[in-house]
Amino acid sequence: MSFSKLVQKVKSEIAFYKGLAKDTEGASGIEYAIVAAMVAVVIAGLSTGMGTSITTLFGTISTALIPKP
Repeated sequence: MSFSKLVQKVKSEIAFYKGLAKDTEGASGIEYAIVAAMVAVVIAGLSTGMGTSITTLFGTISTALIPKP
């Protein structure tokens, strides 16, 4: 590869990365991913405390639905 082609390739790559740094369209996708991750963490944190309440609720419902002999 000649020196001039190498310089041209380096310049094109620098221009590509400068354009990539200025591009802000992907920022909204990243923001949505961060929000989804935070929601998942909150749900995971609340699920342990709610698990016993839900189990008790369904146990009460199943006890009420089972016919007594």
